[in-house]
Amino acid sequence: MQKVIERFLKYVKVDTQSLDDMEQVPSTEKQKNLAAILVEELIEIGAADVKMDDHCYVYATIPATTDKKLPVLGLIAHMDTSNAISGENVKPQIIQNYDGKSIVLNKELSIFLDPSEHPSLINYIGQDLIVTDGTTLLGADDKAGVAEIMTLAEYLLNHPEIKHGTIKIGFTPDEEVGRGVDFFDVEGFGADFAYTVDGGELGEIEYENFNAAGGKVEIQGKSIHPGSAKDKMLNALLLAMEFQSMLPVQQNPMYTENYEGFFMLSNLEGGVDFAKASYIIRDHDKVKFEEKKARFLKIGDYLNDKYGEGTFTVTVKDSYYNMKEKIEPHIHLIDNAKLAMEELGVTPIVVPIRGGTDGARLSYMGLPCPNLCTGGHNYHGRYEYISIQSMEKVVEILLKLVESYSK
Repeated sequence: MQKVIERFLKYVKVDTQSLDDMEQVPSTEKQKNLAAILVEELIEIGAADVKMDDHCYVYATIPATTDKKLPVLGLIAHMDTSNAISGENVKPQIIQNYDGKSIVLNKELSIFLDPSEHPSLINYIGQDLIVTDGTTLLGADDKAGVAEIMTLAEYLLNHPEIKHGTIKIGFTPDEEVGRGVDFFDVEGFGADFAYTVDGGELGEIEYENFNAAGGKVEIQGKSIHPGSAKDKMLNALLLAMEFQSMLPVQQNPMYTENYEGFFMLSNLEGGVDFAKASYIIRDHDKVKFEEKKARFLKIGDYLNDKYGEGTFTVTVKDSYYNMKEKIEPHIHLIDNAKLAMEELGVTPIVVPIRGGTDGARLSYMGLPCPNLCTGGHNYHGRYEYISIQSMEKVVEILLKLVESYSK
């Protein structure tokens, strides 16, 4: 399974960051660079029906090796990386036989990956870790999933004696900006059900996720020279701060965990005359989710009443919904994932996703699609890392799943 590491180290060096608020899919042309590499590799290893469409979706088929009628299993990962921190010129480092001490990511910039701040590191003493150089993210979210699926694909194509049904592979763009399946061809994909390989710690299985929406607040202020501003100026930035102050303080992501929802101010820009803010709104509970959206809009109404109609323009747009209700009728997906892990000595960890995956939206598009671990930690930042042994184990888990649907 060493090829999973070779692939991963190759993929992370391709900059595939996606961008918010872009109309086109993919949001960045550079995502097509990795897609083209994957198409070439899939053809080389002998996959069938390999193609990249106009929107940068990569599809392929691993043909069945038996005439027995079996369900068609799909495996999906996304190619883009977060734009929270640079993904350009990624320089991965391998820490062999990790000793449990602080890891120097960048001596020159005094950037360290310390177990006192990242206690999960202690679980990997004696293992080999892939880390960043402290200046970029690593990209395990989700190039680890891409590498793991590709490695499984090559293994199965090289071992036709392993009897299995048809397996469909899909790689998507723009997952990080919430548009990963906008143009995913569910019907053409042809799977009965699928897994996204886009989770974290080894053993994680996720089939509950946030209901999610994006909120936009545009504020029209009145810019007046400060020397004559009394009773005339409306500072749009201060009004934006007033809007934020009316949201529940404890429903901020820095104070929440597990099933607790939140409002998050993700961007604020502008000046005295005009400002705009972007929010993400999340809750696992559908009723609480609807209440949060209503509250968000109500604040806008209140402030317009206070400062004048048209001062605030507040909009909310749903992004995705909790996949739980779509997965429970197909609970075999969770049961088989647990069994595959247990047979390989991995403890299953069923956790709610405090975010979303392509699988959440796909589940509502008719393709039940829970999420599996990749082995990574600390996504979207310079302290991201992944265990080599975990990545190799994920490939084994995927193989076990293929076998479980071949009986």
